[in-house]
Amino acid sequence: MNTFKVSVQETSNNAIVKFEVNQFITQHQSFEFNNIDEAKPSPLAQQLFYLPFVKKVYISGNFVAVERYNIVEWNDVQDEVAEQIEAYLNNGGIVVEEASAPKKVPVTVYAESTPNPAVMKFVANKKIVTTLFEFTSIDDAKLSPLATELFHFPFVKSIFIDENYVSITKYDIAEWQDITLELREFIRSYIENGKEVVSPNAAATLQKSTEQLDNQFENLDDTSKEIVNILEEYVKPAVASDGGNIQFISYNEETKNVSVLLQGACSGCPSSTYTLKSGIENMLKQMLPGKVEMVEAING
Repeated sequence: MNTFKVSVQETSNNAIVKFEVNQFITQHQSFEFNNIDEAKPSPLAQQLFYLPFVKKVYISGNFVAVERYNIVEWNDVQDEVAEQIEAYLNNGGIVVEEASAPKKVPVTVYAESTPNPAVMKFVANKKIVTTLFEFTSIDDAKLSPLATELFHFPFVKSIFIDENYVSITKYDIAEWQDITLELREFIRSYIENGKEVVSPNAAATLQKSTEQLDNQFENLDDTSKEIVNILEEYVKPAVASDGGNIQFISYNEETKNVSVLLQGACSGCPSSTYTLKSGIENMLKQMLPGKVEMVEAING
């Protein structure tokens, strides 16, 4: 059984709170309900409307957003609402009746080149995973039905999946101009048909759930925490835009060496060594004076 965890996320509108779930509760579909009658297709939304302060319910992907009337403040009730949603999901409650869900959701996917000539990034207009995954072989991909099917293309070498995109590394036997259209259409059709991108238990199995990642972070020493925060704030957004990721592995206090893992388009990229030395290493030396001497990278 896959355990659902719900966390509270504030939004820019103080009347609306997002209740984020650790796995997808709809297959890339979105639903908005303005009252209990409209919510007939969604037993979950109907249950929420029994709360007198609920004005509107929006369900999409891996979250439930609720707009409140002004009779309460979210700080007073949000934890109880999160607990209610979590209990409902863990008791097998239905989110949206299957017959009410549209069979297909319009999806667009575009291909984007990366600094790594062996990697192409395929970007969707939908969130497709809640955390990042990398698969380097069909054996690794057992937890991802999408990656498993992509590995059936003989030219696919490895697959990196993040929030709304798939980065594919190819073997040299094929040229991008010959395979990009085929891959783009396959990924678009796969998502549009509401197929499972990764298994619901994938994040927990691979130690990537929010709770597990938080625990791993808390177990780090202070300098390692500082390094992780710098990578998260200054490095990851830039490499993500190129279809890759840099993940902290370890910090040696004696040698002052930092080890990181290069994933997706960053792995094996001709420019990654330069980026590593001139960018990340210099940044860490400047921001953590006397604590970092060298950054070494391992290709994913």
